[in-house]
Amino acid sequence: MLRASLRQVSAALKEGRVTPTELCQRCLALIKSTKFLNAYVTVAEETALKQAEESEERYKRGQPLGILDGIPIAVKDNFNTAGIETTCASNMLKGYISPYNATVVQKLLDHGAVLLGKTNLDEFAMGSGSTDGVFGPVRNPWSYSKQYKEKSVPKSHSEEESDWVITGGSSGGSAAAVSSFTCFAALGSDTGGSTRNPAAHCGVVGLKPTYGLISRHGLIPLVNSMDVPGILTRCVDDAAVLLGSLAGHDPKDSTTIQDDFKPFELPNLTDVSKLSIGIPKEYHAPGLSSEILALWSKAADLFKNAGAKVVEVSLPHTRYSIVCYHVLCTAEVASNMARFDGLEYGHRSDMKDSTESMYAATRREGFNDVVRGRILSGNYFLLKQNYEKYFVKAQKVRRLIANDFVKVFRSGVDVLLTPTTLSDAAPYTEFIQEDNRTRSAQDDILTQAANMAGLPAINVPTALSERGLPVGLQFIGRSFQEKQLLTVAKWFEKQVQFPVIELEEVKRHDNGVFQHQKSASFS
Repeated sequence: MLRASLRQVSAALKEGRVTPTELCQRCLALIKSTKFLNAYVTVAEETALKQAEESEERYKRGQPLGILDGIPIAVKDNFNTAGIETTCASNMLKGYISPYNATVVQKLLDHGAVLLGKTNLDEFAMGSGSTDGVFGPVRNPWSYSKQYKEKSVPKSHSEEESDWVITGGSSGGSAAAVSSFTCFAALGSDTGGSTRNPAAHCGVVGLKPTYGLISRHGLIPLVNSMDVPGILTRCVDDAAVLLGSLAGHDPKDSTTIQDDFKPFELPNLTDVSKLSIGIPKEYHAPGLSSEILALWSKAADLFKNAGAKVVEVSLPHTRYSIVCYHVLCTAEVASNMARFDGLEYGHRSDMKDSTESMYAATRREGFNDVVRGRILSGNYFLLKQNYEKYFVKAQKVRRLIANDFVKVFRSGVDVLLTPTTLSDAAPYTEFIQEDNRTRSAQDDILTQAANMAGLPAINVPTALSERGLPVGLQFIGRSFQEKQLLTVAKWFEKQVQFPVIELEEVKRHDNGVFQHQKSASFS
């Protein structure tokens, strides 16, 4: 049951084969037994069960609120949730309870979804491993899968204990939660790849919508001009269902589209001969593993053999993209983090010498080195003597990067196909050898250009690496053409038949209705 897709579970709830309360209890039990993954920082057991009861009443009356009614979901801990702590995995916000819900959270609740809890992340979503939050690192569920264990060399117990791999980041908690079947969908955020990167490492679907399609109100900002709420699900169809509930204008976020968004059902594409798939040559980046390179060309051949037109394209400014992203990202971070001064909310230092010393001590105690480092970089780029040289120049380069995409799409290309990550997930012990900034620069290299250009992009789990770990590929679409992007992704997903994760923990809990079926997308 826990492995089913949203539509399957929704049908089972309608037919009374399972109740929302039973579903919620199963998810909560699985969260408890997979606690070692550290995917959740807060589990809202009481409110979740209350929401499940209310959903049950609606089903009894025959008036469910839609497909999401009674479906357990999780939310990254940088979205405000009324009555539930929101920490951004930082000492700065420990104990902070928001008086309101983020728009996306409110929309999920309005559609009857059951909020299980808040998921772990890198502090203030700055990182690409979900290893730098105050609650400790998230473990990738695939580290405990049959597929990974079969491929790894038998080791002593202590070695095996330290052999786990990272989830990617910064939405690693949400990706791990979906991947380990503790919820059916989760919200992440995506500023430079924070939804797609962990989705690739955890073998789930990660959608970064077009900038402005989904409201950012209540998402604690990192980089206002690039942040978007991200969607993590087990199959492409589920991502489309969630997008339908979340998208559209929000008067509280002036950057959202003005038009009404019409939810869509994805067609089953049978003929791809009218499609033009672009392969950007610049994405053959330094450090790209030979395994992923082979998988990328195999995917291109898959489209070619099915009759699609596959063309090599050039996005010439890609090589400046990561440096440009770093300048703009840190500058906006420095501006956004100024609000955490110890006066209005969050942590306040006991330092009483003066207001200035209280500010300084609060920020020193509240932020980790990574956040402080980005604030310092950002303020440097924004200094009067540096502003033109760095910030303004980066804005100009950003425009050129966005124009590269416009030209390629104008030339008739429908969707771009690229790798999502340079390699499969690194073991934690290896990942922490390098500092966060170096790691983020490497890990965001294939994903952040879509944020700079504001385009929709999706990670689709494609195959298992030689180590038995998930590898994903990324599709980048035209602005606001989510339906086309997801339709292509769904066709690709069907062709590759990505294997279902085999976890002992899940087998124990999942004696449900769909036992005989594989995961929805690959049955």
